[in-house]
Order: sequence, then structure tokens, then C-alpha cells
Amino acid sequence: MAEPALVVTGPTASGKTALAVELALRLDGEVVSADSRQVYRGMDIGTAKPTASERRGVPHHGFDLVDPLERYSAGRFGRDARRWIAAIRGRGRVPVIAGGTGFFLRALTRPLFEEPPLGEIERVGLRAALAERPVAELERWVRALEPESPLPDSAGRGGAGRQRLLRAIEVALLTGRPLGWWHANAPAREPPVRAVHFVLEWTREEIGERIDRRVSAMIDAGWIEEVRGLRDRGFGERTPGMTATGYTDMLAFVNGCITLDEAVARTRRATRRFARRQTTWFRNQLPGDVVHLQGASTLDHLAGYVLRRWKELRP
Repeated sequence: MAEPALVVTGPTASGKTALAVELALRLDGEVVSADSRQVYRGMDIGTAKPTASERRGVPHHGFDLVDPLERYSAGRFGRDARRWIAAIRGRGRVPVIAGGTGFFLRALTRPLFEEPPLGEIERVGLRAALAERPVAELERWVRALEPESPLPDSAGRGGAGRQRLLRAIEVALLTGRPLGWWHANAPAREPPVRAVHFVLEWTREEIGERIDRRVSAMIDAGWIEEVRGLRDRGFGERTPGMTATGYTDMLAFVNGCITLDEAVARTRRATRRFARRQTTWFRNQLPGDVVHLQGASTLDHLAGYVLRRWKELRP
């Protein structure tokens, strides 16, 4: 039996990158990013990709995979991450998975079901009919089609939530069975990856302060110029990658629709809300062994504790 994967997760701005890199250095490992926005090329500052110096020579996987126009699904991540993990282990090294995208983590530990066949003509027609429907109306559709199940994660947040709602509607209408039924009854595509999850935790006030500082640091690092460059390449608010938290607000500033102070304030509020949703998800959705960490501890203390607990929980 393969040893469990070591997963470092937590809300945005919780310190995942620094801890994952430190663990990789101590284990002779490599880092696999489980962040749904860091897959996009050209979106570096606003997605908080670690710099070359922050990576400290540790190989990283999961960055710069697609252009912002493309969609990168949790299912695709699951397939890619399994390949990266196998290759890392084949080199005699340890994979350290780091990220806060719940759907990506779940694609590893609870693999997605084998999707039912959907008629392409019918699917495209249904998407066109629903294209201009507001999110609140799509939520009502999903509740009516699948009243016993919760709404898809992040349903109210930007383009990603809208896509998940549309997916739930099209599966229910075009197969005759709701999405939850397929999750429960259809066979999984791949075997699950066993994992020990280490979750960095902060108080709401602490994580809010860290988020505020991070947004300011992003502005200082050139985030506005990054967004302007993306816009000039033709990427707008409906571009899949640009639905990432903060990018639509910075795009509104670059386009002259709001002031920089307004864009910063909106980004901070949206990121705080996102962090709260992540925290709730981690409390209720992570399978298997979950170890909670006090984020305010020193990096040395955290890394030492994680390594001791991981070795205890291995077979």
C-alpha cells in the first residue's frame, strides 16, 4: 500500500506555500499545487504564485498549465496530479500537495464519477438558453431539480460558481437524474489517493489582517500592470481565468469604472468571504485523517510537528 499523500491546506493567505516548501526541503520532496487559479499563465501576482526565491529550489507542479481563456476542471487536475505524484515517487522523492481549492483536493481523495454521456447539440442549446439567467435563478433551478442536495460549492461566487450551477442543471435535465445521484452511484474514474490533511487555522481577525496585507503587497508588486496586460491581450471579465477573486475588481479599475481604493476594498471583502467559505469547507468536507495546525506558530515548529504526525499516521 502506498504511503498517504501529505496535504497542506487552509484558507487563502494562511501560509500554505511557506510550510509546503519547508516540508519539501526536509523530506527531499516536490510540491504539487492544488490551486485552481495558479494553473493560468500570465496570472502570477493576483493568484499569489510563489516567486522563484520563495520556492527555494524546490520543484513545483501545477503552475502555468493553460491560458486564461481555457477551463481547467477538477477532473483534469485529478488526472494530472496523479501523474505528477507517480513521477515524484518514481524519482524516490516525496510529493507535498499544497493548495486551498476544495474541488481539486476532493478529485484526489474522492475521485469524480464517470460522467454520463450528454448530447452535444442538446447541451449547447441548453447552455445558450441559460446564458443570461442570473445566478439566483440558476440556484432556484438546482434546488427544484435536486432538493435533497446542497448547492454546488461556491455557487454564489463569480464565474466558477455559475459554471457549477449550469453543470448541475444540464446533467439533471439531459440524463433524467440529478448530479448527486451520479456522484453516489456512478463508478469513479480513478482510485482514491489516501491523504493526511494538515489544515492551517487562524482566527477570523488574523486571517483578515493577513489578507489585507497580501492585497497591498500584490498592488506594490505590480498587480495593476499584470491585469492591464491581460486586458490588452483580450482577456475580459467573462474569461474563465479572470473570474478569480480580485481580478474582476482590478479589471474594473483598469477600465476606469471604479477607483483603486474601491477595487482594493472590494478585493479585500471578497477574499475574506472566500476564506470563510474555505474554512467551512475544510471543517466539513475533508475525508480521512485531518490534523489542525495553529497558523501563528513558527515555521520551524509547524514543520517539525507536521513531520512527526505524518510519520505516525503512515501505515
